[in-house]
Amino acid sequence: MPGRVTQNMMNAQMLRNLNYNLSQMDKLQNQMATGRRINKPSDDPVGISFSMRYRSELSANDQYEKNVDNAISWLDFTDAMLDQATQIIQRVRELAVNGANSTNPPDAMNAIRSEIIQLREQMVTVANSQFNGKYIFNGEKTDVKPYVDDAANPAATAETDGGKIHFEIGVGVLLAVNVTGNEVFGNPGDADNIFQVMDDLIAALGASDYQAVGATLDRIDSRMNSFLAIRSDIGAKTNRIELAQNRLSEISINLQTLQSKTEDADLAEVITNLKTYENIYQSSLSVGARIIRPSLVDFLK
Repeated sequence: MPGRVTQNMMNAQMLRNLNYNLSQMDKLQNQMATGRRINKPSDDPVGISFSMRYRSELSANDQYEKNVDNAISWLDFTDAMLDQATQIIQRVRELAVNGANSTNPPDAMNAIRSEIIQLREQMVTVANSQFNGKYIFNGEKTDVKPYVDDAANPAATAETDGGKIHFEIGVGVLLAVNVTGNEVFGNPGDADNIFQVMDDLIAALGASDYQAVGATLDRIDSRMNSFLAIRSDIGAKTNRIELAQNRLSEISINLQTLQSKTEDADLAEVITNLKTYENIYQSSLSVGARIIRPSLVDFLK
């Protein structure tokens, strides 16, 4: 036997339906205002898990992109300083060739010597180059000046730090971007230590020792070859990092697309559904007015 439906039951059911319609309208209005389909975990428990994963991966990818930008800036600056040093060495070699000519008078030898002294000072300046306040040729001790170059600590005897500065450009991918001063300018005691070569050249020019001046040419060429090898390595690293940069950019676009598909609302669909629920709500109010019977007071009027 079917149960008896009372007026209170009808009223309660009508209120439940009205509240449901209102809650759906509130949800759709919130989606339209934020442009997002998921505004709280209960909107889509599965979707929110994917969304959090995409956000985490995007955050990590953004950090890798920043690391790549910093690494490229470091390498570009290092290459620029090495280019200056290469130009200095080339000029020193030209002067050494000229100074090895035994027909040069003492005045000419002194003039060559004076220019090489200036070039040596410029080379020390290059060796003490700073990028963003960090000495680039002193390994991990970026806050310590690598080449003091005074009577007690001449540049030719400087021991630079051998530590490497690594940037993480991908998951578990570390790349060393720095070169040490001893790698670039030579270790103390090396025959082709550029500062020692220039010191010997200055002394030979001062003594008008043409043979000693000529003997520095092979040592200059040896250091030049080291410079070119280092610059080649820096160029290869720059190319690799630029490839990584392009890859990270593509990953970022893909993750943003996936995140948008998971989180963003289809505004056309939202507006359509909102108008539908608004019509349903208005219809519910109209029907509800007929369902609720007049009270005794209404009959007494």
